[in-house]
Amino acid sequence: MTRWLVLVLLGLVLGAIVHLVTIMALPRTATQDAYSRLTSIAPVNRVVAIPPPTPEAAIMPFMDPAFAAGVCRYDLTAGPLKFTAPIGLAYTSVSFYTRRDIAFYAINDRAAGRQMIELDLMTPEQHADMPEEADVTAADRLIVESPTATGMIVIRALAPEPGLMTMARNVIAGAQCRPLPPQN
Repeated sequence: MTRWLVLVLLGLVLGAIVHLVTIMALPRTATQDAYSRLTSIAPVNRVVAIPPPTPEAAIMPFMDPAFAAGVCRYDLTAGPLKFTAPIGLAYTSVSFYTRRDIAFYAINDRAAGRQMIELDLMTPEQHADMPEEADVTAADRLIVESPTATGMIVIRALAPEPGLMTMARNVIAGAQCRPLPPQN
């Protein structure tokens, strides 16, 4: 009896180990992650509207049809980026993801507290290379440090009623993701 109990416990422990290793390895081996799916429609360092989902097709799974969405695939190897997005009528959010779909920062219209979400995106090394006075002179300048040189920014604007979807799409159309001018 004890032998069977030990074998069952060893089987459960081995199963748990295999399960955890599989779950941890899956994101690194997946070939159709969000970044790869968006490569065909989104050039680097430019905001592009994501087509609305239909029952037959959607670029990304689980997209909410009440939101207009846009994406900027970024590459910080050439330098930092300036990101701006206007505030929508109902709700606007901006989320930042690494190349491997790990969220590292998010902000919405209520947290921005203005008519525009505006921030600088850079690596920690690029932030360290900034002149000291640049941080002092721009007290309300929001700087987001990306843990990786490549990733994506996802912008979502809510249309609380179907007739307001055009306004939500205008928010996405007004968003910009462009290289930051060099600091002197």
